[in-house]
Amino acid sequence: MKIRENILIAELTTMQIGGPARYVAEVETLQDIDTIYRFAETNLFPTFFLGGGANTIGHDDGFSGVIIINAMRGIKDEDGLLTIMGGEPWDNVVEYACSKGYTGIEALSKIPGNAAAAPVQNIGAYGQDISQVFVSAEVYDTTTKSFKTLQKSDLNFGYRKSILNSTARGRYFVLSITLRLSKGQMSRPFYNSIEAYIEENHSTDFSPQDIREIVSTIRAAKLPDPAEQPSSGSFFKNVYLDWQEAEKAEEKHYPVHRGHDGNKINSGWLIEQAGFKGQILYGMRVCPTAALVLINESAYSYENLAKARNQIASKVYDMFGYQLEQEPVEIINPKKNYQAPGATPFYDHA
Repeated sequence: MKIRENILIAELTTMQIGGPARYVAEVETLQDIDTIYRFAETNLFPTFFLGGGANTIGHDDGFSGVIIINAMRGIKDEDGLLTIMGGEPWDNVVEYACSKGYTGIEALSKIPGNAAAAPVQNIGAYGQDISQVFVSAEVYDTTTKSFKTLQKSDLNFGYRKSILNSTARGRYFVLSITLRLSKGQMSRPFYNSIEAYIEENHSTDFSPQDIREIVSTIRAAKLPDPAEQPSSGSFFKNVYLDWQEAEKAEEKHYPVHRGHDGNKINSGWLIEQAGFKGQILYGMRVCPTAALVLINESAYSYENLAKARNQIASKVYDMFGYQLEQEPVEIINPKKNYQAPGATPFYDHA
C-alpha cells in the first residue's frame, strides 16, 4: 500500500481544484483496505473513496482525513462474464470487450475514470448504461468491517445514480465489478449523434469495435480530454421530464429525447440557449463544443467554480424553469475536526 501525506486534491482530480488531503492511500490488496479503514476509524479521520478523479471536485480547505484510491487492476473473462478490478481504467475495459466482440458497453467508450466508479453513478452514454449489463460488485462494508457481494438489485440504479452515491454514500468501497456481456451488436435506431455520423459517413458495419470507433470520434470532436484541458467531464446532468412535462416541452419546440430510460432535455442545449456556450465565467470556460462541460482555464479556487455554476444554473432556471443538477461529487471537509490531538502516525499502525 502506498501512503502519501498532505497531497493537493487538485493533483488527484481532473478539474485541478482543491486543497491538501491529510493522507492519500492507494490500496493494492484486500488487506490494505481493511488496514487503512481501521487506521482512519481509530484516529477519527473521515474517509473518501476516490476513483480516477474525473467526476470529483475538491474544496479549497482540502480534506482532513484519508482519501482512499483503489489501485487493484485486472480483467477476468469467463465467456463474457467479466470480473474487473476496481482500479482498472474504464476505457481499458471497453477496449477489451470490443476486441472480443462483446456488446453492451461499446457506447461507453472514452468515459474517463476507473471501473469502480462505473456503478457508483451508473455511467451511461449514447443509449447504454452500466445497469443494463451489471451483475454484482465485491465491496468492503465500512459499517460491518467486512467484505460482501452486492447484487444488481441491491444498488437501486437510476439515472446517474445508485445507492453508492446516494443512500449508502461512503459506506461501500468497490473492490471489483462483474458485468455480463454477449457476442453481437447494438440494434438501430441508435442515439441521434451516432445515427447522424452513420448517415454522413455511409457506415454499414455496427460491430462493437466499429461503434466504439464512431463514439470515440464523436467524443473527440465534442468533448475536451481532461488530461489536456482540466474538467470533470459532463458537469451538468441532463434534465429528465415526466410525460406531461415532456409534452409541454415539445409544444414549446424544445428538443426532447424519448428513450428507454425516460424523457430528457440535454442540459448542454439549455446552457447554449442561455448564451453561455464558449463564455468564460470566473476562470471557467463553458466548452464551445459541448456546453454541459466546464473547462478550468484559470480558476484557482472552488469559489470560482461555484460562482460559474450558480450563474449558469440561475439563468437556465429563469429562462426555462428547469433546475440544473451538478454531476461531479465533491470532497467536503467535515465541519468537525476529526483529527484527534496527537493521533498516531499511520506507519505505526500499518
